[in-house]
Amino acid sequence: MSTDDILLGVGLTVTLAVGSQILAHRLRIPALVVLLPVGFTAGALTDVVDPDELLGPAFPPLVSLAVAVILYDAGLALDLRHLRGGTRRAVTRLITFGPLITWGATLALVLLLLGVPFAVAAMVGVILVVSGPTVVGPLLDYVRPTGRVRRILIWEGSLIDPVGAVTGALVFQCILAGGFQLGHGFRFGGFVLNVAVGLAGGAVATALLWFALRTLRLGETLGTLAQFAVVIAVSAGCDVVFDDTGLLAAIVVGIAVANLPGFDLPTRRPFLETLVQLIIGLLFVSISATVSPASVLPVLLPCLGLVAGLVLVVRPLVAWFCTVRTDLARGERAFVGWMAPRGIVAASTAATFSASLVDSGLDGADEILPITFLVIVGTVLVYALTAAPVAAALRVGGSARARPLLVGGEPWVIDLGRTLGSAGLDVLMWAGPERQRERIVRAGLSLAPRELLATVAAPEVRLENVTEVLLLTEDDDFNALASIMLRDSVDGPVHRIGAPEGTSATLASYSDDDVLFGGGLSRREVTARHARGARFVVLPRTEVMPADHDPLFVVRADGRLEPSAPAREATPRAGDAVVLLGPAEAGADRTGG
Repeated sequence: MSTDDILLGVGLTVTLAVGSQILAHRLRIPALVVLLPVGFTAGALTDVVDPDELLGPAFPPLVSLAVAVILYDAGLALDLRHLRGGTRRAVTRLITFGPLITWGATLALVLLLLGVPFAVAAMVGVILVVSGPTVVGPLLDYVRPTGRVRRILIWEGSLIDPVGAVTGALVFQCILAGGFQLGHGFRFGGFVLNVAVGLAGGAVATALLWFALRTLRLGETLGTLAQFAVVIAVSAGCDVVFDDTGLLAAIVVGIAVANLPGFDLPTRRPFLETLVQLIIGLLFVSISATVSPASVLPVLLPCLGLVAGLVLVVRPLVAWFCTVRTDLARGERAFVGWMAPRGIVAASTAATFSASLVDSGLDGADEILPITFLVIVGTVLVYALTAAPVAAALRVGGSARARPLLVGGEPWVIDLGRTLGSAGLDVLMWAGPERQRERIVRAGLSLAPRELLATVAAPEVRLENVTEVLLLTEDDDFNALASIMLRDSVDGPVHRIGAPEGTSATLASYSDDDVLFGGGLSRREVTARHARGARFVVLPRTEVMPADHDPLFVVRADGRLEPSAPAREATPRAGDAVVLLGPAEAGADRTGG
């Protein structure tokens, strides 16, 4: 391959990876639904999107290190405080007994449907044990199930990846040593040794990051670079000892950094998060490009049966066994049984192991990658299309409508909360002073726990089932600081009420990119107008908007909430409703209580 071809291939791969994710974001579907067919098509139609030609023998180890970075980032989102009671029991079973059941059942299905040698069936079975946060997370963000179900599936998806990868590496070694024929057995001692290497690597990486982040107190940029370097170095070292043990080390150090007290983790991780998204896109496009149409067609129909067996039989059986005698409701247990898409670790291990097994002369090894590719595509499509209606039928899905968190307890804030609730939104409120909290309860609004904002200040904690945050307290500097701290904890925008002109607040006067409302509606103006009798009203778009009312929000027909802002006014469309603030009543002065 010439230099020009290499440059063209690299540029096209990056463009397809990023473009596919942008398209998936616009369509509100998991990126994998777009990345896999795009990579497959690029590999079939061009000669330049070929990672084997672009990278040669460096491709498999680079894939392993890239997945390690992804798993480290996933580990940062795992909060041990949420892993208790029935949640802990379910997760423990899903990552211990679950892989064994899935492996055995998948092995039997592959032998029955595809007729491959036992060693190949064993390899495919262990590869398809894994799931993955990069696939599960976007599906759960769309469905918004109950917090407990979400935590179980995220923990399982993050932890089962290194378990499956380490087990897959051991099966791979057994195949090379003895063909994994019946009678050769599974080397349990080797599995324990692999796990020990991964745990030791995680401990070493944790110590190194403690020194970098706690002792040296590196800032955001250098701290992120230190995390990236340590994860890569330790994962590479572990993989040198035993294949894929670096993935276990990566998830271990991610959980440790997120949960051990004292780590000075940068509050925002834009570089690391951007890097992870780019890695995910590059891996899926590159790996799917290595699958040729000629290798897919012979196994297409049997793989459809394999997908049906995994979705309709194997996963429900695993979920039933692993959640029995827990405090999960019947609907929650059933939804856990309807969520097991395969993702990046399945693709990467299949690409790595199949190439080596083909080179070793194993009969049928060339079918491992196309089988895995089809199962990934099939499971992602099935769950992406059915997750929302299944969650609704089982009554575990969150409302499709917006659920804003209003921070503040002044009378006008409570009145705004009631108005948004009357527009069909599921409003949640938070306030610090006890008097304000009592006022919220008397108004019949949902009140968040007092410690909510303190817990989400940690960068690894997220606000579950909250679509946006509106900071409306009397303290302008608190609103400005909280808007910065909460941006990485909410799956949606964070806005604050504007500070009055000439305010003595220091932070609030420096930024207005997240300020609510236009027309000079600062906190002081809204508070004063409400005290003089102004009220919030909701009008359909079809009605004429009164000239003396100010538009504050547009409630879209699909339940989304869009605020007006100084730089951009939300424009209502057919089916939308508008939330407005009316004029003050002449001579009125109502402070409320």
